[in-house]
Amino acid sequence: MEIRKLNTLRGLAAFIVFITHFSDITNWLDGILGGGSGAYGVMLFFLLSGFLMSYLYLSQEFNEVNVKRYLLARSARVVPLFLVVVLSSYVLSLAGNDNLYNIPDINTLISHLLFLYGESVLWSIPPEIQFYFIFIIFWSFSKSRSGYIYFSIIAVMLLLFFMNFPRISGDLGGVPYNLFNTLRSLPYFFVGVIFGMHFNSLKIPNYLRKHWFILALLLIPAMYPELTSITSDAKTRMWLNYEVLLVMSTVFFCIVFLVPDNNVLLANRFGDFIGKISYSLYLLHMPIIIWVNQLSLSVELKLLLSFVLTVSVAFISYKYFEKPVAKLIRNVASNKAFKRKK
Repeated sequence: MEIRKLNTLRGLAAFIVFITHFSDITNWLDGILGGGSGAYGVMLFFLLSGFLMSYLYLSQEFNEVNVKRYLLARSARVVPLFLVVVLSSYVLSLAGNDNLYNIPDINTLISHLLFLYGESVLWSIPPEIQFYFIFIIFWSFSKSRSGYIYFSIIAVMLLLFFMNFPRISGDLGGVPYNLFNTLRSLPYFFVGVIFGMHFNSLKIPNYLRKHWFILALLLIPAMYPELTSITSDAKTRMWLNYEVLLVMSTVFFCIVFLVPDNNVLLANRFGDFIGKISYSLYLLHMPIIIWVNQLSLSVELKLLLSFVLTVSVAFISYKYFEKPVAKLIRNVASNKAFKRKK
């Protein structure tokens, strides 16, 4: 069953990243909406990712057929556009053009193709792919040993905390890797998994299911480095601070569990639309903002033009590339499975 309000939440996550990078690049409003605040949008993405994997698959039988179908469905959604962006960036970088992302040599290209490293906003895709495989371990526990899921999550989160999130990065034979990005993102994926496990079983009293819980979203801008009153290092070490994890998890819980599914601000056609194109919007917005910033326009016009162009390009990407390619991959896989049965 589709949880429609999650489409808008996904779109909101992409918009947070967009507006943060626009603020950083153009110094809009003196950069008050920047300062790395796009991290909160990416945190929402990882919470959503863990939640949806858990919600959609843990109730299914853990067997070879279902695992293959799961990996195919997840990779068909994420990998094709990522590969196009990475390969295009590499070709352009070799030609001295950084209109996409800077992937200047074969070693950096290999690290992207192996999902070990990501340039600029591409950094979040390798952890996402790695989480797909971590989830398979959880899935294998789900029927008879679900307690191991909680034990594993608690153990890893405690270990990360006491080790202060080890900075595991470097290169292997010249091929860069960055596992630190994966480690710092794990807690958000874990929380999403736990929430997904209990979405159907947790009975929320009707008196707690209120539309005004949508106001929890205001906690996100309240944590922006230039807006927050927090004096601890939480505002500069966003990914490494469990205070931030608590706030973002609270926001996610309120929207998913407490806000009614028919909330007009979350369940609407515009939210559905932005949610569908959110992945393209996320991957492609940076080059567009950088290009628009070179034009002799007021910052307000730059914002409008950047948003319109990004949404337009994202829509074209989704409709004419992402969606048909994902469908083609699934059809080819289904035909192969049918032939094997025959």
